[in-house]
Amino acid sequence: MLNSPTEEIKSRLDIVNVIGSYIKLQKTGANYRAICPFHSEKSPSFFVSPSKQIWHCFGSCGIGGDIFGFVMKIEGVEFKDALKILADKAGVELKKEDPKISTKRQKTYDICEFACSFFEKQMESNAGIEVKKYLNQRGVKEETIKEWRLGYSPDSWRALSDYLIGKGYKREEIEQSGLALISEKNKFYDRFRGRIMFPVFDINSRVIGFGGRVFKDKEGLGAKYINTPSTIIYDKSQTLYGINNAGIEMRKKDSCILVEGYMDAIMAFQSGFKNVVAVSGTALTPLQLKIIKRYTENLHTAFDMDNAGNSATKRGIGLAQSLGFNIKIILMKEGFDPADILTKDKKEWEEMVKGAKSIKDFYFETALSSFDKNTLEGKKSISKEILPVIKRIPNKVEQELWLKDLSGLLEVRIESLMEELLKINEELDFSLEKEEDKKDNNEKEKKTKKDILEEYLICLFLRKPEMLSIVKDEDFLFLTPKTSDILKILKEDPKKINMLENQNITALLIKSEFEEINEGIDREIEKCFGEIKKDFYKKELQNITLRIKKEEENKNEDKIEELKNDFNNFLKIFNQL
Repeated sequence: MLNSPTEEIKSRLDIVNVIGSYIKLQKTGANYRAICPFHSEKSPSFFVSPSKQIWHCFGSCGIGGDIFGFVMKIEGVEFKDALKILADKAGVELKKEDPKISTKRQKTYDICEFACSFFEKQMESNAGIEVKKYLNQRGVKEETIKEWRLGYSPDSWRALSDYLIGKGYKREEIEQSGLALISEKNKFYDRFRGRIMFPVFDINSRVIGFGGRVFKDKEGLGAKYINTPSTIIYDKSQTLYGINNAGIEMRKKDSCILVEGYMDAIMAFQSGFKNVVAVSGTALTPLQLKIIKRYTENLHTAFDMDNAGNSATKRGIGLAQSLGFNIKIILMKEGFDPADILTKDKKEWEEMVKGAKSIKDFYFETALSSFDKNTLEGKKSISKEILPVIKRIPNKVEQELWLKDLSGLLEVRIESLMEELLKINEELDFSLEKEEDKKDNNEKEKKTKKDILEEYLICLFLRKPEMLSIVKDEDFLFLTPKTSDILKILKEDPKKINMLENQNITALLIKSEFEEINEGIDREIEKCFGEIKKDFYKKELQNITLRIKKEEENKNEDKIEELKNDFNNFLKIFNQL
């Protein structure tokens, strides 16, 4: 019998399915691996063990745990919130929590959910019926309106606030959820009024914020689109509109189509392009790209092609390049967005997606359309446009191919282009990955040789615990207390390894399964113990040398002689190892 909701949730959910709903996992033997979602890296160091139902990163962040730890980390939530998320996934009913002790984060989720239901209900009002007609004219079907939970905020100062206050929430809680404002004269009023409402969801389809589009132009309603400000659960720089619907499809198709607006994502989804997400209300950020990379490394961008859109596309390409994406650009007609094209002709959009340009073709074509390659100034401008892009290409073979084509296009020697390439400093935006890598390496260097050897020794004994019978009591003296404790428990009964969860054994349990062993385990254990002992005696010899120098300063001949004898004895043992 299961004694707690936590145990019941764990028994119903498989860690591979849970983590696989957030990041792209690759099977490797009996386990799975992935690029770690918690730090920047190029080679996968994040491992999941289905047999032990645990995960761990062997990269610089070095974190690990069970399904609860993963959800807490990736969602940025407390344990109570992770419990609720996983309970919903598992179909486990939790006891109703007293609203008074509900977390601030959970209250914000609840307020946003109530607000979303309120906006949906308003679609039945006279103004809401007009909104539906407008959306239908734009090509949005009834079932799509319901699926994306589109709504309407009444053109009233406090309609939503009064409704939420009636539900028992305080004004400051409504304001902190991004749904209300307080004026300079201390008047409290709704942020969204007279607007078509687009709820924004997280990966688990929880409402975290809203985008509101003016329905009828009216003085005082402000910008055409406004969005929820940053709250405890919403940050537009790390939010992608439609990710809750697109995640599985992105992984299935191994590609993501990135658009700019809510309607673009909705119309694409309705037309069968379900691997589409939108940036909505922000320029593309590294955090958004890292979310996409959990699902796929193949990215298609479909941004407006006016001057601002062109610049946004190029900036997005640079960021995506720095994160190792394979990028293609869907070239949009000036003045049209994906929603316009999909409403008019779905087949035209299909052809545009199929004909997406490689970044090489995109840059070469846009540079040629902007500058005259037959003039000196034109050649310089084209090279100035393209060389920084080449600089960001990590693969040297691909770099050379770009340079050869640019050399032929401009009719200049490739050596000249390479000289110019060396002068280019990569922009700050695109050096983020390298700075993090540098930080990662510095963190890795903090581990001592002894730490690494002892970890490896534990992994070897985890693979073959019966070998612990050859370890003598005096051998434990060469190990740190933590390693000694682990090995003593293993020696007593290998099944007791579960007792060590709080001693960060999770990492070693997984690592033992992936550790490459060059020789037989017996021989590796012998070699590893030998290195640990060598390290011990080497440090002892260094300490004795320092003590001899100190006693020589004090001219303590008896102590010097004693220390020299110790030194010779230790040196003899060291040389025999």
